[in-house]
Amino acid sequence: MHRLIAAALAAASCATIAQAQTAPSAETSATFKLDHALALAGATSPSLDAAEANVRAAEAARTVAGLRPNPQISVQAENLVGSGPYRRADRLETTTSFALPIELGGKRSARIGVADARSQRVALQAAITQVDLRLTVIQAYAQAAAAQQRLTTARDQARIAGEGFRAAEVRVQAGRASPIEVQRADVTRINADAEVQRAERLVEVARFSLSKLVGQPVSGELDTFWFADVRSGYGPMQEIESAGTLAMAAAEADLAIADAGVRLARSQRVPDLTVSAGARQFRETGDTAAMFSLTIPIPVFNNGKAALAQATSERQFAEAQRRVTALEVDQAIARAQADAANAATTAVTAKGPALRAAEEAARIARIGYREGKFGQLELLDAERTLAETRLAAIDALLNYHNAQAQLERLTAPANDLQGN
Repeated sequence: MHRLIAAALAAASCATIAQAQTAPSAETSATFKLDHALALAGATSPSLDAAEANVRAAEAARTVAGLRPNPQISVQAENLVGSGPYRRADRLETTTSFALPIELGGKRSARIGVADARSQRVALQAAITQVDLRLTVIQAYAQAAAAQQRLTTARDQARIAGEGFRAAEVRVQAGRASPIEVQRADVTRINADAEVQRAERLVEVARFSLSKLVGQPVSGELDTFWFADVRSGYGPMQEIESAGTLAMAAAEADLAIADAGVRLARSQRVPDLTVSAGARQFRETGDTAAMFSLTIPIPVFNNGKAALAQATSERQFAEAQRRVTALEVDQAIARAQADAANAATTAVTAKGPALRAAEEAARIARIGYREGKFGQLELLDAERTLAETRLAAIDALLNYHNAQAQLERLTAPANDLQGN
């Protein structure tokens, strides 16, 4: 139940993770999609378990803060052992009393205020944990998808290098080229095969990292359509109100805790009372007498002034830290918006006009090389340009998804917490 509550706190930005609180289906489709990865991670993440434990601890602390001091029962015996007439127990006097501490100065309500403020902060931290998990999973998924795309590119380049090697052999056998072209083509083919092996290992590492986040092996291909999707057309940066973000809500919650701490320190300067009532029995006469007492501590050595000064300074620190956080969040959002826009522009260009131009240049170079119109160096240069453009497009897409996920993390709203 706590996980469902914690998930609801970040529902505006983490709707997918909120679905993770029910056990996902064991069936896996041919394509392992991001939504499924987020659901699995949300259901198995130890960080969410830790956040839930903190929520339960805060709830228990709220209960503890509302408890009143326990009463006391004391039994006192006098004239039990002594000399002369007090050697016998017939002069024993016993006193039984009941003491009740009475808190003054609003200590109980102040304690409850501190506990409530801390509970709000813990709830915010649970939401922050969820958006951090979402960011981590998206970045790991994007990294694995990029590795998969690099492997596809490496295999394609290895195939092209193999075709170029065979074409070079045909040209040399026909006496139309120098045997050195075969050696060049063979070197290119060997390097391309080695690059495939490196790309395969990187895919294994990326998928292994993703599997650790989702709690099970990643089967099937990753969603290439999601990886290739870019929201183009970014315009001027939009102003985003930082006060509504989780980061600012956390800073404000810290300030609320400090405010409650000041109220608690001020309340503790008021001395408490202890009222006692009891009965004293005189064994010698068999009489019983009532007794009452009132205990008031004298604040001579510790009057709470130092504790109040400490709490006030901590409140001032929290206030200053809130202003610092506001500046940092605004700057971070602006940078993330620029990074996302720049990455989108680069990705659209790299996987669009630049890639089409490189593919066409390589196609023309292959045809021209087979027909003897172009030399091998021109072919190798065109193929190298194509490979670099493909890899640049993959890197641009990876940067875009990372920047977009970071922007989503920074702008995650905390509106759902305001009513709790």
